[in-house]
Formats: sequence, structure tokens, C-alpha cells
Amino acid sequence: MKKHVKDSYTEQAQILTQCTLNGNSRLFGGQMMEWIDVTAAIAARRHSNRNVTTVAVDSLEFKGPAYANDTVLLTAKVTYVGRTSMEVCVKSYVEDLSGEKKLINEAYVVMVALDEFERPAEVPGLIIETEEEKCDWEMGKKRYILRKERKKVSECT
Repeated sequence: MKKHVKDSYTEQAQILTQCTLNGNSRLFGGQMMEWIDVTAAIAARRHSNRNVTTVAVDSLEFKGPAYANDTVLLTAKVTYVGRTSMEVCVKSYVEDLSGEKKLINEAYVVMVALDEFERPAEVPGLIIETEEEKCDWEMGKKRYILRKERKKVSECT
């Protein structure tokens, strides 16, 4: 059974405290990566109704900082699916007290659904409804093909 993109949508919010900051009082990049991984996993679990594991971070781009006491909002949605894999786009924002958001990170994480024996399991198809979802799907398909090509190259060396 296919699922809508909105079925996987996930949000996570964090207020930055001292334990999440580096020596320059900015958010640790590794902390952001952990939050991205968790948020992506929740979106993938919602899509697949299964446990999942991370197999690749296809892209992770830091676009701006976050500082002490900032609210960081992460949003995630499934953008492309294969037979057992799901690409999840995670966008991270600093949200000010007025509710205005500034994009600080964008990542594409590839998750694989697992069966009860922790082997890859088939995932539902994705229902594409909007132009944005269609664009996300087409770009996800291109990234999927590039990942397969990179894998072939690395197996030969």
C-alpha cells in the first residue's frame, strides 16, 4: 500500500543549552548530525511501519550557525523510495521568538527498513501529490542513481 509524503512528516525542536555547544558557543556539528539522524529515522519508521537503519548520508550542508538559547527546529519527510530504502530530507532551522525561521542545515539521509530478522524489508510506495513533491522525487531519483554508480566504482577499486 502506498503512503502520502505527509504521512512521514516529522518535526523535532530543541533549545540549545551549554551541553550542545562547542568552545565558540555555537551548536556542535556532531550534535546536529545526531538530531538529523534521529529525525530522519522517525520519518522513515512512519513511512515503512518498521524499524530502520541509516545506510548513507547523501548530503549534509551547514548553511548557518545556531547559538546558546536558540530554538532549533528540524523537519523531515520521505522524498524518494526504492524497494527497501527511503531517502529522507531533513531541514533544520533556527526559529526566533516571533516564529520566523532561518534555514541552517539541509541533509539527505538514506534509511533501509528492517524485518524482524534485521534484513532489508520492502517499503510502501510514495504518493506524489504536489509539484514540490514531484521535484523532490525526481531529484531523489537522480541521487539514488548516483549512489548506485558510486557504489559500483568503489567496488572496483
